[in-house]
Amino acid sequence: MKKRVLLLMSDTGGGHRAAAEAIRDALYKKYGEDRVQATLVDVFKASRFPYNYMPEFYPWIVNHGKTTYALGYRLSDTARRTEVLSRWIYMINGPRYRKMVRENPADVVVSCHSILTRPSMHTFMRLPQRPPFLTVITDLVTTHHFWYEQRAEFTFAPTEFAFDRGVELGMSPEKMRVVGLPVHPDFVESLVSTQEARQQLGWDPDKPVILMVAGGDGMGSIYETACAINQKQLNCQLAIVSGRNESLRQDLNEVDWNQPTHIYGFVTNMPILMAGSDMMITKAGPASITEAAIAGLPMILNDRIPGQEDGNIIYVAEHNAGVYAPDPEIVASTVVGWLSEGVEGLKRRSGFARKIGNPNAAYEIAESIWAWSHKQPIINEQPRWKRRS
Repeated sequence: MKKRVLLLMSDTGGGHRAAAEAIRDALYKKYGEDRVQATLVDVFKASRFPYNYMPEFYPWIVNHGKTTYALGYRLSDTARRTEVLSRWIYMINGPRYRKMVRENPADVVVSCHSILTRPSMHTFMRLPQRPPFLTVITDLVTTHHFWYEQRAEFTFAPTEFAFDRGVELGMSPEKMRVVGLPVHPDFVESLVSTQEARQQLGWDPDKPVILMVAGGDGMGSIYETACAINQKQLNCQLAIVSGRNESLRQDLNEVDWNQPTHIYGFVTNMPILMAGSDMMITKAGPASITEAAIAGLPMILNDRIPGQEDGNIIYVAEHNAGVYAPDPEIVASTVVGWLSEGVEGLKRRSGFARKIGNPNAAYEIAESIWAWSHKQPIINEQPRWKRRS
């Protein structure tokens, strides 16, 4: 009989879906689709208004209301407020969440979203019996109270920082483990040598490559940053990914470049682009940082979500895997400095970056999920009024 895995996530930022998909496909690769059925459910989409519009609201909030978002993130990050907010979400959406659970029977449940972890657990706790409940934390360092559900059977932490934060908040150390952030197995398996990647991409095999990534929607100051680097007239190549932002791509194509410059829209070959590069300029998102680390790319972090991603910057800097440069001119000056270190300097930085990534995290989590899926359902303790009736 197939083991059924229910992966709870939402498309509020790319990291939650990416982690869930990485775990799902690691399960399939390791155990086969004839033995396991992994289902992804966007819990916000299953919610009532206005929660069901959160996947659409989130990008606008993050890009146009960073200060407000950061304030809300920090103010809500207490035990009491997290509990109140979680129960409020459940009270509003309880019937829909119970319907979601009925429609997706599972042998094990895995939450990959902070805000949805506790309301989901509230739902399962109201059943006579429930499957084991696991949590995969997808924020690297500045982890919110929402992530730490003490009733969960096990929690996977991406870093020692996230683990220590859980212990500080009362989580049992025996019910947590540091595994790294799960990255899709196909990403890891698609990484090739630098020379092979450059040959595939048609890049100059000898000039160092600066990869610039603006995310799937092409947001941020990528144009201004690219122009600032261009003015330095460096002996290098630029590879710029503008995502779905066609206006940005058009603007980049009109620049008079002083070095070989390769401009791409939305791509599906990011592992090859990373493998062929020597450094990466990107936002301080956990998925971007982890993928860059696995590819051995030192990072220049040029943006972050205040509150939620502040710790990522410190984490990368403390491990010498990169720096924070929030201004295009600072980014350009950093590129000049790194290139001046020569091939050996770039190799040294690459080694530091590799140390903070675990390419096997998805498989390690999948193995644990598989083991938990074979355990017996957990009998929930019934409320006293039910026991008396």
